[in-house]
Amino acid sequence: MTGRYHENDPMSDVISDDYRMLQMICRFGITLGFGDQTVAETCKAANVDRATFLTVVNFLQDTNHAHINEMVERIDMPTLLLYLRNSHTYFTDYRLPAIRRKLIQAVDMRSQIAMLIIKFYDEYAAEVGRHMKYENTRVHPHVEALLQGRLPQEHFSTIVEQNEGSHSGIEKSLTELKNIIIKYYPSDQHAALLSDALMDIYMVEEDLLNHCHLEDTLFAQCVRQLEQYVAESREWRTENGDMNDMQQGGEASSAQSPLSTLHSADGLLSEREREVIRLVAMGLSNKEIAERMFIAVNTVMTHRRNISRKLDIHAAAGLTIYAIVNGIINVEDVKL
Repeated sequence: MTGRYHENDPMSDVISDDYRMLQMICRFGITLGFGDQTVAETCKAANVDRATFLTVVNFLQDTNHAHINEMVERIDMPTLLLYLRNSHTYFTDYRLPAIRRKLIQAVDMRSQIAMLIIKFYDEYAAEVGRHMKYENTRVHPHVEALLQGRLPQEHFSTIVEQNEGSHSGIEKSLTELKNIIIKYYPSDQHAALLSDALMDIYMVEEDLLNHCHLEDTLFAQCVRQLEQYVAESREWRTENGDMNDMQQGGEASSAQSPLSTLHSADGLLSEREREVIRLVAMGLSNKEIAERMFIAVNTVMTHRRNISRKLDIHAAAGLTIYAIVNGIINVEDVKL
């Protein structure tokens, strides 16, 4: 895997190397106390997709994101969605309220300037809350529908445009707030506490900017790729009849699906390749697939490369949709 961190690195080393990882692991649902476990072992114990975890970690470290397309292929969308939801909860329910409490302690509430600072901060926090609520109620359900093989009427780009400018607005508001405190609030007996609150504002600003950048680039690219695949799958089903109806009528089977021949110049998938796709859709790792099929991990990786070449599908979410549409797996057996 391209990037600074790898699955065999001790998780404690990752955190020691960059304190920001403390916030990140919590949003994945990983708790402290993992001893000398590696990243892979820690993720497995917490039931977190390690490829997605490492992709997000390395995304935060790689400022130019030259390997963005490669990163997208490693993302498990349900895991990334959980990470983003937990991030929203962290900002709106914990981090921003905690800074507000510290600000109130640091300023003299009898001062008009202090009152305006708190008012400005409340407006900023409300703006962040509105932005994240929009994503929770509009963007994330759109992605969940795609993961279930359904194509919503609105395109992802349309949903994003309706919330256009929210990320830049958040950034501008926080910059103004910092400038007001630095330039116009007089020093008093609580100067140290105010400086501490200001440091928290700087840190949450960096955290929010990284969060927004991840949403605008890695997450958005994943969604667009997923949306395109679902749209292409629906077009095929419209032209060739509903897959379930054909199977019930005995006229066609998933092994004969034109989806296979459409994307494959080398013929249909082998039974082994179909089994690999089924296990990927169930959420199994390459190692777990190897154990289930009694083959080597390298053999699993070879099968996955061949599958990607034949179908032109690289992401686990895309393979999962392919498996559902082609009857390789029942939707209730899919890990969402």
